[in-house]
Amino acid sequence: MIRVSSAAKAFVAALAAGAATAATAVQDGTFTTGETVTTVLAVLGALGVTYAVPNRQPDRAVPGRGL
Repeated sequence: MIRVSSAAKAFVAALAAGAATAATAVQDGTFTTGETVTTVLAVLGALGVTYAVPNRQPDRAVPGRGL
């Protein structure tokens, strides 16, 4: 099983949130101050929330109960 650290998980979430927000913001051809603030808040929010939520620990296999 691949183990993903909380920092890596948070970085990927922030990148996805920033990219989605920025792509939506530039649909009209400009990037306004309000859109910049929204993009920064989306990145920071994704970083903070994703980093704060712990990774789920795998369930232990119990003999006789399958995986």
